[in-house]
Amino acid sequence: MRRRRLPIGIQTFSEIRDLDAYYVDKTPWIERLVDEGKHYFLSRPRRFGKSLLVDTIKELFEGNEALFRGLHIHDRWNWEEKHPVVRLDFGAGHYTEPGELRAEVAEILTEIERAESLPTCGKTPASRFRGIVEELHRRNGRRVVVLVDEYDKPILDALFQESGRDDGHERAVARANRDFLAGFHAVVKTADAHIRFSFLTGISKFSKVSLFSTLNNLKDITLDPRYGAICGYREDDLDTVFAPELPGLDRGRIRDWYNGYNWRGEERMYNPFGILQLFDTREFAAHWFETGSPRFLVETLFRRRFPAPQFENLLASSSLLSAFDVERIGIEALLFQTGYLTIHGEERFGIRTEYRLGYTNLEVRQALNEQLLQVLQPAAGPRERNLRDLGRALAAGDLEALRKVFHALFAGIPNDWFRKNRIAQYEGYYASVVYGYLAGAG
Repeated sequence: MRRRRLPIGIQTFSEIRDLDAYYVDKTPWIERLVDEGKHYFLSRPRRFGKSLLVDTIKELFEGNEALFRGLHIHDRWNWEEKHPVVRLDFGAGHYTEPGELRAEVAEILTEIERAESLPTCGKTPASRFRGIVEELHRRNGRRVVVLVDEYDKPILDALFQESGRDDGHERAVARANRDFLAGFHAVVKTADAHIRFSFLTGISKFSKVSLFSTLNNLKDITLDPRYGAICGYREDDLDTVFAPELPGLDRGRIRDWYNGYNWRGEERMYNPFGILQLFDTREFAAHWFETGSPRFLVETLFRRRFPAPQFENLLASSSLLSAFDVERIGIEALLFQTGYLTIHGEERFGIRTEYRLGYTNLEVRQALNEQLLQVLQPAAGPRERNLRDLGRALAAGDLEALRKVFHALFAGIPNDWFRKNRIAQYEGYYASVVYGYLAGAG
């Protein structure tokens, strides 16, 4: 097999096919979606192929047959039946201030109206959206496909912004953005008669007390085992599609570093971005982790005194995994939905099911704990020195050197940082420091 172009950063299906770049065929899952339902929601961590999946669905319904030659769905699709597609992509906007979301949506709708030569029908964003869907159905004689990519970015941008403000501003903007989106996306439900298929993607599912109480017609396939591999790469994909890239790389090490994501499917998945970066650089590093901004996550864990050793084996119910809203962000939901923890098993107690969570892989385990150490031990010089000395002491089996490292790292903790906490919280903090160093050292 010959080496092909690595589709790093390419989220456009037609470009990948035109460039003859590597592509993992996701059309078997798309076919099942279309055959078995109508309105769907999918949550996956960042850089997991959601945008490429949405673009693939768009090209399929628009009937661009040439792009699908050689893929599973080519001989199973009616290419004569083409549907108008409305795609709303919130990925490009910046939504940290009041009014920014409304302005961005207005521009998106104006662009669609201009491209389709449609009149502006309605004064509010929701009425304009509905008008677009109804008019496209009327003109084309076929119902409309509605695709929404990164629906939750306007809320997450406001919540996780780097402003450093502590006046409730972030939550106020996030709350306003959430409420706006609830009314705007309600069109997917109220215009159901004009819609052939709808698909929303995001990182987080804002729980049913808010946005999803309006969108209660969506089928959430996030934890549906049948769609566990709809995004990302499987083991078999690496051994077949990417076989030309494997020589010179330790296959077991690839698995330890990057495999592990699971949403109750039969297989554990690879994040596409991390794997493509590995094949490009030929270096094992925290490729995916380093593209994120985990400040909010780390500070939330620190503020709530969440013991780091619990990351290894955490139990959570399905309701707890979706307990994510502006006013109430569950730690388990935050870690799981952002991709730092994943499902390692299930336990049933009568009618109740609990999921056993743990680190996704070695990349996340090491990199997340290094980030936590930056908060637990802010001084960069001593922290890096302790990590280096700890690794050397463990590698050499030198217990005396190990004792000196732990003395040094505890000596660097100001004695009044947690003076007002209970003794259990003292112990949890020190346990987190020890654990963070061990995990951060690999």
